[in-house]
Amino acid sequence: MSVNIVIGTQWGDEGKGKIIDIFAGEADVVVRSQGGNNAGHTVVSIGEVYKLHLVPSGILYKNTLCMLGAGVVIDPKVLIGEIDMLQERGVSFDNFKIDPRAHVIMPWHITLDGLSEIARGASDIGTTKRGIGPCYCDKYERSGLRIYDLTHPEIFREKALSVGKLRNDIITKIYGEAPLNLDEIIDTYIEYGKKLLQYVDDVSVLTEKALKENKNILFEGAQATLLDIDYGTYPYVTSSHPISAGVCIGTGVGPTVIQKVYGVAKAYTTRVGKGPFPTELEGETGEYIRQRGAEFGTTTLRPRRTGWFDAVIVRHAVRTNGLTDLVINKLDTLAGIKTLKICTHYIKPDGTIIEDFPPALEELTDCKPVYEDFDGFDEDISGCRSFDELPETAKVYMKRLEELIGCKVSFIGVGPDRTQQIVI
Repeated sequence: MSVNIVIGTQWGDEGKGKIIDIFAGEADVVVRSQGGNNAGHTVVSIGEVYKLHLVPSGILYKNTLCMLGAGVVIDPKVLIGEIDMLQERGVSFDNFKIDPRAHVIMPWHITLDGLSEIARGASDIGTTKRGIGPCYCDKYERSGLRIYDLTHPEIFREKALSVGKLRNDIITKIYGEAPLNLDEIIDTYIEYGKKLLQYVDDVSVLTEKALKENKNILFEGAQATLLDIDYGTYPYVTSSHPISAGVCIGTGVGPTVIQKVYGVAKAYTTRVGKGPFPTELEGETGEYIRQRGAEFGTTTLRPRRTGWFDAVIVRHAVRTNGLTDLVINKLDTLAGIKTLKICTHYIKPDGTIIEDFPPALEELTDCKPVYEDFDGFDEDISGCRSFDELPETAKVYMKRLEELIGCKVSFIGVGPDRTQQIVI
């Protein structure tokens, strides 16, 4: 039996989908714990590309039980569309479950997400405007609608009408926009509920059952550590806990059952949207990495900002997640760059050295990255399947990276396909 977590250690888009897909090949159960369709996992399997936003990556394995936990927020229209798309490609949903406690993203969440971003003006956070944050707000205000409600029409109609009227007041009286048609929304969503009813089951109970049966369980994280609502670059964060502790809350399991926590990082750093990025590259090298690494958001298609590997933020991820192992993806993307750099620490104008990631943006503002330089490599490493096959300069780069972050590197990705992986 194995019970493992896979999470992101940077600002997301580290290639978790590929790693989860590889691990899912040996897993009996894959569970997603948080986030919504603001996440995106790209999986390449036997030359086929699958872009997933809500459905766990293990869905490509017919006999794997795939579940969305209570901590996930679900746009039913998006989820049904994703199910339909995958079924058309021959993917089975016989083993797919949704926790009845998971909250439902409603049209007013999406509307308010967009309006609040506009109201912030130049201080906007850069959300995906998919209603994720407002849905979590309703959840913690205890006025949210859950999958259980959605699949019980009379309960849903009463609750949705009550909450919808209040949200319409905000839309019309604060933002001066037209109200939403609540009757039309409720009728549409009741139909969504009918389609999703077949998948609803208690994820916490099913996970415990799998534990008692000594099954292999994989918990799938969305987003990443630096987007955590508490331990990320607040306020430029998501509205949930993408760190390992969030898995237990979002799926209803205790921390004592977890055996390993795998963190996923790129051999460089990227992020989408606004917020601090100490090692960002805005010139030719940054664009080279963006194009060669196809750094465009799975969900938003926005070009990702690119930069050198930042050991400060990954050390932060090692600590806050209790990482046991690290996966480094896209080492192959760096081929052709003459000099590679790793940020070892930050320095302030007064000479103060910062080795631990600061808790507030104000402390980060004046920090400058300090780098170690490494000789690059030109070789195509996409066919390498062992560490010894890598160019000597790539080995030096990886060994120093491992030393700086204080966590063993167990896997190195050298291409997008699930087979393009070096196991150490």
